[in-house]
Amino acid sequence: MEWENQTFNSDFILLGIFNHSPTHIFLFSLVLGVFTVAFIGNTVMILLIYLDIQLHTPMYFLLSQLSLMDLMLICTTVPKMAFNYLSGRKSISLAGCGAQIFLYVSLLGAECFLLATMAYDRYVAICHPLRYSILMNQKICCIIVVSSWIVGFLDGIIVIAVALSFPYCGAREIPHFFCDVPALLTLSCTNTLLFERLMLICCVIMLLFPVAVIIASYVRVIMAVIHMGSGEGHQKAFATCSSHLMVVGMYYGAAMFIYMWPVSDRSPTQDKMVSAFYTILTPMLNPLIYSLRNEEMARAFMKVLGKGKSGDQIA
Repeated sequence: MEWENQTFNSDFILLGIFNHSPTHIFLFSLVLGVFTVAFIGNTVMILLIYLDIQLHTPMYFLLSQLSLMDLMLICTTVPKMAFNYLSGRKSISLAGCGAQIFLYVSLLGAECFLLATMAYDRYVAICHPLRYSILMNQKICCIIVVSSWIVGFLDGIIVIAVALSFPYCGAREIPHFFCDVPALLTLSCTNTLLFERLMLICCVIMLLFPVAVIIASYVRVIMAVIHMGSGEGHQKAFATCSSHLMVVGMYYGAAMFIYMWPVSDRSPTQDKMVSAFYTILTPMLNPLIYSLRNEEMARAFMKVLGKGKSGDQIA
């Protein structure tokens, strides 16, 4: 009964990332601006790919899924952080904390495998263009994407089931702006070493395996590009892949720091800064990187914009 009272009758306290000093108020406003750009940018990406039939290809279908994951990821953390900051309330219920952990871990896991799938897609498109329609047909593409979501959700279920099985006591203050598992475990009344080792094994599967697929895919892509005789072919191939590599570098670098770097070798401030980078900044950068460096996305945007203007003139 005592364990139940400790675990279920008390909220957690999110210490957050900002105070009410002028500098932090400015930074908070900046985060809200980034959130707005990320929300609009990813929503526009999804709608453009859905509305423009010329973008109904495996590459853009995968890109729409990436935008959906980023949209859900940023909505998992920022609205609650903003509400707590503006209202002065820092509490979060056990159910709310569990929901954040589940969605956060699930989306990170799904995105890991989706990025690996996007690298494989580029490998097939550049190295085996004549077989692309067979190796990346609609059925295979859908199966891979659904599998990514399922693996992510399974990872989230396992992590949340184990994380919330521990009793939490003391001040119950989480040194973070959302319920992140490593930060939550510091409040446990029991030894969590076994679970931390399980987390490391999960990270090896969820991070290193996709990274290996990405590296192998791009090594083959680079070798194929080197053997291309056309300078135009070189440029097009690198333009196709450079955007994806930028996203991969930002995403996996930050995720490995949080989940594979020993907790004892980093501070709570470092954790919050790195987490803010790939949960807030990266979802904003993804649509900008892909849209600014992609002529087809720019064409689709102008096409939809042109239709809107034509409709206004007719009306």
